Amino acid sequence: PKEPSGSPSADSIKIKKEVANAFVKRKKRSSPYEWYFEYYKSPMEQMHERCESYPPCDHLSDQIGFALAYNRFFG
Repeated sequence: PKEPSGSPSADSIKIKKEVANAFVKRKKRSSPYEWYFEYYKSPMEQMHERCESYPPCDHLSDQIGFALAYNRFFG
């Protein structure tokens, strides 16, 4: 189905997961350490992700720094 502008809709662009996996491959991890750090994040990285996913904290961290913004909202 086409939209009035002539471009295809988002539904017509989707492809099946199996087809996508045929040409998009994940990079292989070369060591157990890379595997470990991919799945087990440091506490600091978890804190950054928590702040980034909460828009007021993310916005404030750009202005006053991550540590102060995180402590203000989650501290």
